[in-house]
Amino acid sequence: MESKTARLTVLIDPVKKKAFEALCAAQDQTPSQIVRQMIRDYLQKHEVDYATRPKLVATTLGAKELG
Repeated sequence: MESKTARLTVLIDPVKKKAFEALCAAQDQTPSQIVRQMIRDYLQKHEVDYATRPKLVATTLGAKELG
């Protein structure tokens, strides 16, 4: 998990902002949570690695199966 945060300012149409905030509220999530998830998904889609990205850890069973 990230230990520090940085601000990202995004300019969007006020009507879209209002609709986005309403959807987030209906899903019991904050707009920031959704934007952070979208950024993680975008980085993963483009196979971009970053320092706080969770690493896949081979389980004991998985490691045995891989030989």
